[in-house]
Amino acid sequence: MTSTTDQVGGLDDLAATTLLRFATAGSVDDGKSTLVGRLLHDSKSVLTDQMEAVEAVSAQRGQEAPDLALLTDGLRAEREQGITIDVAYRYFATARRRFILADTPGHVQYTRNMVTGASTADLAVVLVDARNGVIEQTRRHAAVAALLRVPHVVLAVNKMDLVGYQESVFAAIAEEFTAYASDLGVPEITAIPISALAGDNVVEPSANMDWYGGPTVLEHLETVPVSHDLTACPARFPVQYVIRPQSAEHPDYRGYAGQIASGVLRVGEAVTVLPSGRTSVIEGIDALGESVDIAWAPQSVTVRLKDDIDISRGDLIAPSAKAPATTQDVVATVCHVADQPLSVGARVLLKHTTRTVKAIVKEIPSRLTLDDLSQHPEPGQLVANDIGLVVVRTAEPLALDAYADSRRTGSFLLIDPADGTTLAAGMAGESFASQAETAVQPDDEGWDF
Repeated sequence: MTSTTDQVGGLDDLAATTLLRFATAGSVDDGKSTLVGRLLHDSKSVLTDQMEAVEAVSAQRGQEAPDLALLTDGLRAEREQGITIDVAYRYFATARRRFILADTPGHVQYTRNMVTGASTADLAVVLVDARNGVIEQTRRHAAVAALLRVPHVVLAVNKMDLVGYQESVFAAIAEEFTAYASDLGVPEITAIPISALAGDNVVEPSANMDWYGGPTVLEHLETVPVSHDLTACPARFPVQYVIRPQSAEHPDYRGYAGQIASGVLRVGEAVTVLPSGRTSVIEGIDALGESVDIAWAPQSVTVRLKDDIDISRGDLIAPSAKAPATTQDVVATVCHVADQPLSVGARVLLKHTTRTVKAIVKEIPSRLTLDDLSQHPEPGQLVANDIGLVVVRTAEPLALDAYADSRRTGSFLLIDPADGTTLAAGMAGESFASQAETAVQPDDEGWDF
């Protein structure tokens, strides 16, 4: 068995991991894919055969220089149309840090994919075309970044070469965006003037903008402080699978497998199983085929309890002293991502961690107006790319944390029960017990909760 001292030392190593997850966003043709391609190329993170393929395609198009956007536009439809459709993930590293980047689409139709790319990001790079300034799609991406509580936002004012590298153009855009994002609650905003096509201030400082004294994009990505210490949050262990081999070798084995969403689990710790509320004590933890005394997020482990409790997929194991409350009334801000509207009274499935339950949309109190950040009351429904407040009643209790406390266990999806389409991504706020007794009237289709 691994010693507790060695395992606690592993927590320090985990906290010190220099990995940055970041997403790029912006409107169509703002240069996101070109920026990502420039980062990869100038940081020497492109393989020779990849570069040769880009050069060949660029030559076929009659372009004199390689089109670095092709390094991320991986889908055939993307290459043919010259736009980003899917979220393109790329992995690269410098001497100072490792990176996982998500190049998200800029077209309004694919804004939903930004939610996917930014949901786990520590930083978002929002590009703005210096010729166009802050537009509605820029404001929408800033709102999504704020909604997902991305802690760091970089405003990259791109195509400065097309406005003569004028400081006044950059300053005006930076001031407008910073004021808007600050009102949304974005905690940190860094503005950088760049030309992704020419390479100005992407990896190397620009000789054309001597009036700018801040970091390049890569320098900021390498030095921005990022905390990955999921162990500082209360432990949350969503059960994914119940293991009962019932073999002659292990006749009484019963374990609960899954990935620790946050916090630390220890053998001997008193825990509560939710939503049932039954309590027990952790008897053992198995990781990679060995018994350990301690495990932490995001490890995948099997937990064994002292008591034989009815536990199934979707249940949540948490320390009894810091167990979340359960509720059937969920108040949340959602980003609607489906083409079909989300209306009051809609029957949906709510997926939270490994648990999926029936639910009904009781209210849509407001929809966010992106122009002035005002709330449009009682819109009745949300359509694609809308951001709004919803009230959902679930058929079974959920152990939800507030999204402000945990991005992992405070988020959920609303799903169409007919075809499995994802309708909305939700971020839970407070749950109001005052309306817990106001149940939806039962019907004859099994939605009687």
